[in-house]
Amino acid sequence: MRLLTATGHTIRHSPRLATGLALLALMILLAVLSPVLVDAIGNGKDPLELATYERWLVPSSDHLLGTDQFGRDVLAMVISATSVSLQIGAIAGVISTVVGVIVAFVAGYKGGWVDNVLSTFTGILLVIPTFPLLIALSAYAKNVSLFQVGVMISIFSWPFAAKTIRSQVLSLRSRPYVDLARVSKARDLEIIVTELLPNLLPFIGVGFASSALGAIFGLVGLEVIGLGPGGVIDLGQIIFNAINTGALTLGAWPMFVVPIVLLTVLFAALNMINIGLEEVYNPRLRGVAGE
Repeated sequence: MRLLTATGHTIRHSPRLATGLALLALMILLAVLSPVLVDAIGNGKDPLELATYERWLVPSSDHLLGTDQFGRDVLAMVISATSVSLQIGAIAGVISTVVGVIVAFVAGYKGGWVDNVLSTFTGILLVIPTFPLLIALSAYAKNVSLFQVGVMISIFSWPFAAKTIRSQVLSLRSRPYVDLARVSKARDLEIIVTELLPNLLPFIGVGFASSALGAIFGLVGLEVIGLGPGGVIDLGQIIFNAINTGALTLGAWPMFVVPIVLLTVLFAALNMINIGLEEVYNPRLRGVAGE
């Protein structure tokens, strides 16, 4: 109950955070309801099946966004692809955040040579251009599952979360209540879980949002240049098909415009959540923002 009250207080004090959460909730709701919505659009048919309808139908009352080059309903494709993109972002975000949190807490709390080794390794991964590596890796990732795609992308997205959280651990480990816990003979794991982790939840949230967003747009980048993993139809795949088939010149503009609009909304939502959390929990930034 106390957590819910604190969460409500946090949201009320940050319009950006409230707006970002509302937009993200709408997109998650769209993804959750995607099977029901796709069935409703098909009205007894499978709107995602090849040759279900005529090819390149323009937007109309029967097909609000028209059909693609294979006779599939574009609205059903976009709804299903949004769900796929969010699932990949969630999988990569969770894996990246878990790895980043473990590395950050071990490095920041232990310090010394452990911190030096882990920080150096994290720094190396941060400066390595990851997109060419993703391109090379995608060449061997054909017909993979959503989970495998999420794992593939998360390999390169955890260092940012680790670096962000480590700096906060370094700050918190010297606080009086942590020293008191050490004097009380509390174990390191107990101190991390009970004293440090609750104070770092906002920063962990920022790390998760950033990792998820990076994963979604990383996959979109691979899809747009035609190097995305096979068997996965996300928003990037629809954009690639629109570019590759000249959809705009055929009047099928929704294939290109609608996925970009949805990606823009998702980008805006996650960034507003990041900025809102930083404004609420970073007093210096809150002062600059005038709140």
